[in-house]
Parts: sequence; structure tokens; C-alpha cells
Amino acid sequence: MKPPKGQQFEGKTRRMRGFEAASGLLKERIRSAGESRGFAVTRLLTAWGEIVGTELAAVTRPVKVGYAKGGMGATLTLLTTSSNGPMVQMQLPAIKEKVNACYGYAAISRVVVTQTAPMGFAEGQAEFAPAPVKKAAPDPAIKAEASRIATGVHDNALRDALESLTQNFLSRAKSQKGRS
Repeated sequence: MKPPKGQQFEGKTRRMRGFEAASGLLKERIRSAGESRGFAVTRLLTAWGEIVGTELAAVTRPVKVGYAKGGMGATLTLLTTSSNGPMVQMQLPAIKEKVNACYGYAAISRVVVTQTAPMGFAEGQAEFAPAPVKKAAPDPAIKAEASRIATGVHDNALRDALESLTQNFLSRAKSQKGRS
């Protein structure tokens, strides 16, 4: 009988075999980097768009969480460009509420906005959100083939996903065939 992974077997610790999720490999490094800037909850960094919404996440970035000497109530520092500063300033109460919901308690008592030039400083670069990816219009023949393949599927979401997958596969196969 084999012991579960990670348990001792005849004096030796059994190592995991196979692939390990990248998030598991980087979890400690992300946590320590976040903690060095005061982020006890790394989810605030990794899921910023989900917490405050895509519109705010496109123009803001959490930079630091500073704790007072008494330990009561932290200050969240946000980075934004000077043109977006007034809009972000108006939404500070909502941002504070959403961030505290992420923490699960009223951890943040104050939110400070730091405005920077669009270019220059190490952390404040012009674009906060990645540029949208422009997709070329699919070939009508590929689109028709993908639609034909997905015709037997009754669930709309599943059919759309299957059509998209088929279009991507056929487009990629066509582009790779053209390279050879």
C-alpha cells in the first residue's frame, strides 16, 4: 500500500511527481512581495479588476498599503494619471467599501490617490490596462465549417464555445500551413 503524497514512507519523504500548478510555485514569492508593500491580502493585487470593476482598474493601480503605528485602519495608496485623478477622487468611498469587502472587515480607513505623469516614473507608466487585441475577421469558409460542426449541439453557450474553438483551430492550422 502506498502512502499519500508528501507523507513519510520507510524514513523517506515522497516527492510529488508530474506537473505542479504555476500558481503553487509562485505563491510564496507573490505573497512576500505583496507583504513588503503592506498587502496582507494578495488578492487585492491579483484581482484588482474584479474588486473595483474594469473601468476603475483600467485607470488605477494599488501601490501600497500603509499601517498606522496603532495598527488601526490602514491607508491604501492608488496610482493614477493626472487626467483621471478627479474621477478617481470622486469614487474613493466606493473604492474603500469594495476593498474592505475583499478583506472581509474594515481594514482600510483611508484611500489616497497619487497622480503621476503619463510617462516617466518607474511605477506610473501611461497605460494601466493592456491594449485591446484586434482580431481579424474570420474567413467565411472557416466560419461556415465551424458552424456545420457545431450544428448538433442544443445548448447555445456550448455551441458558441465549440464554434469559437473550431474557428480558432482551423484558422491556426491554415496559418501554420501557409508558413511551411
